[in-house]
Amino acid sequence: MIVALDGTVLTVVQPALQRDLGASFAQAQWTSTGYLIAVASLLVFAGRLGDRYGHRRVFAVGALGFALASAGTGLASGVGWVIALRVAQGVFGALLQPATLGMLRAAYPPDRLGMPIAVRTSAIGLAAAAGPVAGGALATELGWRSVFFLSVVPAVVIGVLALVVRVPEPPREGPPPGLDPAGAVLLAVTLACLVYTLVGVADSGRTAVTALGAGGAVLGAAVFLRHERRAASPLIPPRLIGSAAVGPALGILVAASAAMFGTLFVGTYFLQDVLELDPLHSAVRALPLAVMMIVSAPCAAVLLRRYGPRRTVTAAMAVLALGVLALSRLDQASGPVAVGGGFLLVGAGFGTVMVAATAVVVRHAPVAGAGVAGGLQQTAMNVGPTLGIAAATTLMTALAGHAHGTGPHWTDGAFLAAMGPTLTALAAVAALGAAAGTRLPARAAGRAAGTGATAAPGPPDAPGGG
Repeated sequence: MIVALDGTVLTVVQPALQRDLGASFAQAQWTSTGYLIAVASLLVFAGRLGDRYGHRRVFAVGALGFALASAGTGLASGVGWVIALRVAQGVFGALLQPATLGMLRAAYPPDRLGMPIAVRTSAIGLAAAAGPVAGGALATELGWRSVFFLSVVPAVVIGVLALVVRVPEPPREGPPPGLDPAGAVLLAVTLACLVYTLVGVADSGRTAVTALGAGGAVLGAAVFLRHERRAASPLIPPRLIGSAAVGPALGILVAASAAMFGTLFVGTYFLQDVLELDPLHSAVRALPLAVMMIVSAPCAAVLLRRYGPRRTVTAAMAVLALGVLALSRLDQASGPVAVGGGFLLVGAGFGTVMVAATAVVVRHAPVAGAGVAGGLQQTAMNVGPTLGIAAATTLMTALAGHAHGTGPHWTDGAFLAAMGPTLTALAAVAALGAAAGTRLPARAAGRAAGTGATAAPGPPDAPGGG
């Protein structure tokens, strides 16, 4: 929740940060891009560290380091220091995020995981809803630096509690997994190149650099796969990534987050540029999305137990696609009901998919590999939004065209003409995720998943919270 809150409040204060520090637009963007590259490239290795040394310890280091980097950012004297400390925040954020799922996997039997993961998802939704409001209020009254101190005290308290409170951990079966530093470096380089390429794909002035980043991502992926096949202790266990359930679930998370964040990106411009709403009223119009994420998460745990992952995820992705299609039909005459209804469907579908698909990934991982599974889940949730925003920006630019100035300044007619096809394409991405949902297990794995096995399907009311 602290990490999600930190990310949402930053978007509110970036203009003030840029003005106060005399930074360029590109430098201000790197306060977000640097964090994103750092966290995305290290998530899987951070999960492996937790599998080897204990998720509680890694989580504590991540929380305390995140607090220290946040305080440093609030005290930074120049934009260079802000960027460097945001990268440090990304490193510590990568340590603590997979550890949360690893600790849940170790603390709960597989048939009781659904509701804890739902609570985690609801907390993220609550942070997403509260972040812009809290950030705007703090920045208005106390300045942009104050938002970075928002997470310091909670992160310190949580980090200290993680060190002090002793929680029984399941006995380790066999020797601890190897770290595979070479594989970790190769994967980090691949993901860093991929994220950098996606972030810069819409900047026409960086075409050569973007192409170089794409080539680096492809080459890095090829070398990483070759290394993993030969490594004695590969970073990603073959039985995890080769699972009939984990692979599709990760793909669904990428598709769902790409569709949702790409839609939210376009929708924000629609609310502020076409409907001419200020940021606060725009946030209120989109609030049903965050509210439904909070509400749908615990409902998803119940649906998983009753209907299983396949039907739950497929239906939720269809709801998400329907919500994106509803938003694609908006125009200047659209009122709060039409806008709120579309965002409500998007939030309901996305919140349910997050819980259900995450549960599949974590449940089908053995306890000894829960950290890597959590890292893969978090990686999908970082790559998906970046991919969705890049796709939305590229399609909007191609369909609406550039006007003179420092960015795309389109007429309302040009924007609406591009928005419909762009959101329809994002709805198609969600529909592909619904098709992938048919490959998930019909029923959730039972307690046998703790050893990497899958339980036989039970009756419709059998426990299987996902």
